[in-house]
Amino acid sequence: MDAEVWAWLRGTRFLGMEGVPSLVAEHLVYAFLPTGIAMLIALPVGLWVGHTHRGGEIAVNIANVGRAVPSFGIITLAYIAFLGVEAAGSEYAPVYLTLVLMAVPPILTNTYVGVREVDPEVLDAARGMGLTGWQLVRRVEIPMAMPVIMAGIRTSAVQVVATATLAAYVGLGGLGRPIFTGLAIGVQFNPQARAIVLTGVVLVAVLAVLTELGLGRLERLVVPRGIQERESALAVGGSGADAAIALPDEPTEPAEPEGAGI
Repeated sequence: MDAEVWAWLRGTRFLGMEGVPSLVAEHLVYAFLPTGIAMLIALPVGLWVGHTHRGGEIAVNIANVGRAVPSFGIITLAYIAFLGVEAAGSEYAPVYLTLVLMAVPPILTNTYVGVREVDPEVLDAARGMGLTGWQLVRRVEIPMAMPVIMAGIRTSAVQVVATATLAAYVGLGGLGRPIFTGLAIGVQFNPQARAIVLTGVVLVAVLAVLTELGLGRLERLVVPRGIQERESALAVGGSGADAAIALPDEPTEPAEPEGAGI
């Protein structure tokens, strides 16, 4: 890479693009804002259908529409639909709509499955202690389902970070700009174009890995320690029965001293 490419990497303009720091900041906004919106939509729905055991399959099938249609097709159709709309921020609508539709299914599905699969005996014991429906969700179901819920959030976030490059396809920024710009110039005959495409691809991959690692760290902070230890025991033992600690069936009584009954 020549001096111009290195200058672009340090933050100066190159080929009409902002420097890497600005593009990374834009990319993070395009990635994490839709993920946050998807969480606001999917978490309440997943908790409700998982807790009530009603409408779960319907909700999951509706959410999976976002997976069935390719993201490239969604963003193209949304871009055409918003052409001519003068509302503030309408240029961002195709990107956010596409990424939200992509992020909702894993979060909704994992939340529903995680809550639904909470041990019924644990729920019965909690009800026996007088917990109400909301207390049951907040104090039992959410903590026990948190590893599965966080797995869905991590999956969605990583997918959205990788797919946010499509923002450049509709004229916006982010790390998709060097990729699309370099491809438009022609990577076959232009070393600079090849360099900026490679840089964009590597930076997107690095952001995806950092997102996975960061959310993995967050999972260890939000999942109760007892649940983490239980998951570790299940992973080592292979099953709940193998990992369970054996308890005596009946309490033992102290032996009477000889001659005590005489």
